Amino acid sequence: MFGDISGMMNQLQQAQQKVEETKKRLDTVLIDEETSGKLKVTVTANREIKSIQVDESLLADAEELEDYLVLTLNKALKRANDINEQEMAAAAKSGMPNIPGMDLFK
Repeated sequence: MFGDISGMMNQLQQAQQKVEETKKRLDTVLIDEETSGKLKVTVTANREIKSIQVDESLLADAEELEDYLVLTLNKALKRANDINEQEMAAAAKSGMPNIPGMDLFK
């Protein structure tokens, strides 16, 4: 009725392992985002901030610095999120057993 249950369980375990490996790899994928050459942030594809570089001209105006931080971090995190979602979906899908009616990644 259900076919090879142990084979499916093995495939699910392999998919889980592939997802974990992808998570580790995404920690090494760095995304740089820069705004007007005044602020540069680096984040991982797992959405962890690695560095922030601020031009000295922004240090005199806290409001301008805050605006640049919000803008630049949001852009970097959006790119990181897009990469993360694509990679995680691919990792999960590649190891999933073929269960009729269970195509979760259309």
